[in-house]
Amino acid sequence: MKTYLLGGAAALALSLAACGQKAETSEEDAVIAGAEVSEEESEGLPEIIVTDAELEGNPFRQEWDTPYGVPPFAEIQDAHYLPATRKAVLELRADIDAIVSNPDAPTFENTIVALDGAGASLDKVIRVFSNITSTDTNDTLRELEAEIWPMLTREQTAISFNPELFERVKAVYEQRDRLGLDEQDARLLELTHRDFVRNGADLAPGVKTQVAKINEEMSGLTTEFGRNLLLSTKDFKIEITDEAELVGLSEDFKGALKVKGEDKWVLTVDRSVYETFMTQSENRDLRAKMFDGYRLRASEGEYDNGPLAIKIAQLRAKKAELMGYKSHAHYQLETRMAKTPEAAEEFLLRVWEPGLKRAKQERADMQEMVGGEFQIAGHDWWYYSEKVRQAKYAFDDNALKPYFELGAVRQGVFDVTSKLFNISFEPVEVEAWNPIVKSWTVTDNETGEYLGLFMADMYARDSKRGGAWMSSYRGASDVDGDNVRPIVTNNLNLIQPVEGEPTLMRFDEVETLFHEFGHGMHGMLTQIRYKTFSGVNGPRDYTEFPAQILEHWAGAPEVLSTFATHYETGEPIPLELIDKMNAAATFNQGFKTTEYIAAALLDLRWHMLTSEEAAQITNAREFEKKVLEEYGLIPEIEPRYRTQYFSHVFAGGYSAGYYAYLWSEILDADGFTAFRESGDIFDPELAAQLKKWVYEAGGLREADELYRNFRGSDPTIEPLLQIRGFGEEKPSEG
Repeated sequence: MKTYLLGGAAALALSLAACGQKAETSEEDAVIAGAEVSEEESEGLPEIIVTDAELEGNPFRQEWDTPYGVPPFAEIQDAHYLPATRKAVLELRADIDAIVSNPDAPTFENTIVALDGAGASLDKVIRVFSNITSTDTNDTLRELEAEIWPMLTREQTAISFNPELFERVKAVYEQRDRLGLDEQDARLLELTHRDFVRNGADLAPGVKTQVAKINEEMSGLTTEFGRNLLLSTKDFKIEITDEAELVGLSEDFKGALKVKGEDKWVLTVDRSVYETFMTQSENRDLRAKMFDGYRLRASEGEYDNGPLAIKIAQLRAKKAELMGYKSHAHYQLETRMAKTPEAAEEFLLRVWEPGLKRAKQERADMQEMVGGEFQIAGHDWWYYSEKVRQAKYAFDDNALKPYFELGAVRQGVFDVTSKLFNISFEPVEVEAWNPIVKSWTVTDNETGEYLGLFMADMYARDSKRGGAWMSSYRGASDVDGDNVRPIVTNNLNLIQPVEGEPTLMRFDEVETLFHEFGHGMHGMLTQIRYKTFSGVNGPRDYTEFPAQILEHWAGAPEVLSTFATHYETGEPIPLELIDKMNAAATFNQGFKTTEYIAAALLDLRWHMLTSEEAAQITNAREFEKKVLEEYGLIPEIEPRYRTQYFSHVFAGGYSAGYYAYLWSEILDADGFTAFRESGDIFDPELAAQLKKWVYEAGGLREADELYRNFRGSDPTIEPLLQIRGFGEEKPSEG
């Protein structure tokens, strides 16, 4: 997926960025484009030719007179994307040329606002293309990605390096204190100027040429990385014809794996299947095969991502050097809350040390259970940690599933957000990209204002990438009285049950649903009028906060009692079961913390390389192994993402930023603590501040200021450590 950073296509940064993350989220690395001019005037951009015949009947060239403005999915064919993109790029070039050639002196309206609104037709095409290639891709669409994303990268680079355009932006920026701008106007000007500078507008001509080549090459490589991962993940299957091999699996899980009409079960390494299987299966040999199938994805043969990761890291390091930074990580973190990779690493290690200590104890507990029969290995951790939890807490995670039926869970998150933000949800029938998608309108109860359309795509399929994410088919804006409300989507990869059976969820999947819904509400409730910083826009180490804080309500006993009801009897979840769940909440936190931080540290180390250091890397696995050994990762734990399938950072927007989930956890733990300390987790005053300064505010101010406006103070790390069970141990009295 690609993020667009300038002009009208900036809206894509709000929705195409696959937000959130409980699994494989991806996004990043293109930006915007220019206008219909000659090849000479466009400074070397390739000529684009598209005929009327190619565009005849193309849905992207028509006004969409559809309910809520949803795309006419049934009319859109794969063949429509490329000509529509080409035409839209020409129109975007024309938009930019109109700004540059305007004979009037540069003003906020004719330069900055015009740039924010540029590229409406490209926005329209690319939002659909990017979403569909994530949810319902095929060979044709994968080939189109390899052509379309580099095309847009070339256009972005031309815009970033357009000297006449930058001169106009700079001229307005230099007058900023005399223009009488309101806060949103001033923020748009500030961010537009900053983006130009950070994209290289001030570089020397020769350096710009080098950066342009790097941008284009990286676009192709990141696309190829994501394609390799998808294909290698879908390629791995284990067919089982002897049901005895599935010993330990629950009947509903076996039913979901069974091939209809055959005595055959198919195992894949889609995350939901993998985690459930590794937790339930008593078949140690089969667990080992699944473990290797998951961790060795895209690591050999035609789908080997190791060489691509090295090349991407080298190009990023070289580009950072050309732009005057020590490393890609230093460039990336300059505008984020952490500010420097050293600060991010120091923070991670503060949590890593108690997490690793706990993980070693968890390993010892499992080994004690196994005895001398065999040495605990990586493929044993999921299964035996669950056995230890059952022994310690008399708590079986599977006992929760009957109380977490998808429809009830979804109603639970609707009820929570309705109570917090005074909004309501109404189911509607609208055309969608897949028959399983469900839709709701969202309305402000106080004003009656329509806030947007929410669409949910919950199930895994071969055409859909892994993980969970939020995106949108239309962003929000309100310029010159044209109030455009968003079309927001949430995507999960739940296992689709046998026809007629309910969709029962693990509690971690419940948390994922709340998490992605938090991103969805961040995009939905925005009251920012400019596309550039409305919705989910903001630094990576802040934008997870609105998603992660909502997870706390998912596990709150007073909330669970309202939506966690038995799918057959309708009985609410027993308080005893909630107590057991909460008592076991910090169980296995050593493993969870260690595998996550290992991946975050690996990401930082790849991107803290100088250009000279990166050039010395020849084997991705050897580099990875060396880094993880230096931090002391124990061999029984794999990092959550190994290099070859770390799509967040090598095919997406989290490069040097995967630490963001834990950094944001400082904010969400501290923020929810405020609700708990108030005595009411729906405290109206706090909820109003949360809505105003977080969910509605987009990128209106710097992230730390937005948080302080909500909380009234800076966050502290202690609540995070307490929630993970790593709080300071008090000395015993005696």
